[in-house]
Amino acid sequence: MKFFIDTANVEDIRKANDMGVICGVTTNPSLIAKEGRDFKEVIKEITSIVDGPISGEVKATTEDAEGMIKEGREIAAIHPNMVVKIPMTVEGLKATKVLSSEGIKVNVTLIFSANQALLAARAGAAYVSPFLGRLDDISQPGINLIQDIADIFANYDLKTEIICASVRNPIHITDCALAGADIATVPYKVIEQMVHHPLTDAGIEKFKKDYIAVFGELCN
Repeated sequence: MKFFIDTANVEDIRKANDMGVICGVTTNPSLIAKEGRDFKEVIKEITSIVDGPISGEVKATTEDAEGMIKEGREIAAIHPNMVVKIPMTVEGLKATKVLSSEGIKVNVTLIFSANQALLAARAGAAYVSPFLGRLDDISQPGINLIQDIADIFANYDLKTEIICASVRNPIHITDCALAGADIATVPYKVIEQMVHHPLTDAGIEKFKKDYIAVFGELCN
């Protein structure tokens, strides 16, 4: 399973990229707005850091296919690595069909059912983004959705990749990997949490103490 980072914070993207664990970036209007910067300016800076798929979403206020297609083409023109994020609606599917037919990669987002994922794949989406955490929030096991989509795509040899979105913790990551997801897009804080384990931290401290006890005076 591959890792994307889900943020528009350039510093977090740099830190994750330096770790060597991410190969793409996803953003959305809320993340861009949180940074208080121009959309294209942020995207261009991201493309200079990460050499991989970078999802940029059409405006939340754009609801018609014609508008999504226009914005999608503008997003795709920013950089060859751009992926256009389109919401899962009837108009979104129309836009996905047109953009994908033009060779533009589309990430259909806000997926909450296997049927939605299947429709998006058939419309030509390169990626689908089922939202794991938001289903958990309403007491529906989000990981079941990931498993269902993975099974359906495997049944029909669909090439659309599954991006686990709305990931809240390291347990979500393990579950998504076991369920057969292609990608998990995660906030930087979750990547940091994945690095740590109490026994690892305790082991490092013990090694330090043992080393200082034996070699401490020589180092001084």
